[in-house]
Amino acid sequence: MSAPEAERERLIAVELEEEGLPAPTPEVRQEREVAIFDLLESNRFALPREGAPPGPYRLRLGIRERRLVFDVRDETDAPAAQFHLSLSPFRQIIKDYFQICESYFDAVKRLPPSQIEAIDMGRRGIHNEGSRILLERLEGKVETDMDTARRLFTLICVLHFKG
Repeated sequence: MSAPEAERERLIAVELEEEGLPAPTPEVRQEREVAIFDLLESNRFALPREGAPPGPYRLRLGIRERRLVFDVRDETDAPAAQFHLSLSPFRQIIKDYFQICESYFDAVKRLPPSQIEAIDMGRRGIHNEGSRILLERLEGKVETDMDTARRLFTLICVLHFKG
């Protein structure tokens, strides 16, 4: 990809629709901040359909009527695309991810490094699986890469946090 293409095929802003969500724990807040920071530092995000406005893009990510909503805007904040994804394929993987994250945060406080590492490997595996599901669900809507999908999956999990 050429340098000008790379500058256009990316996100320059990410906002989460958090109305009605419980306040995040410090750990969830940290995960969100790191994911957004890393996402804005390095990402690939392009709209593949004919006639789509060129990027870079701004993304507003939220959940409405039990569907995941990607509200994509161009750099001037004009609408570029909006699509809704069913949350059904994500429900179990998000539940598993939260359970293992809880175990991980608890382990960091009281277990030796070898046990923490084993839990962290499981956490990364579940995270990778959620990211693969997201890549599949975005096919034909957004062209992206695994690193970007991983960070977006983290943000989807943040939107599911129940407090």
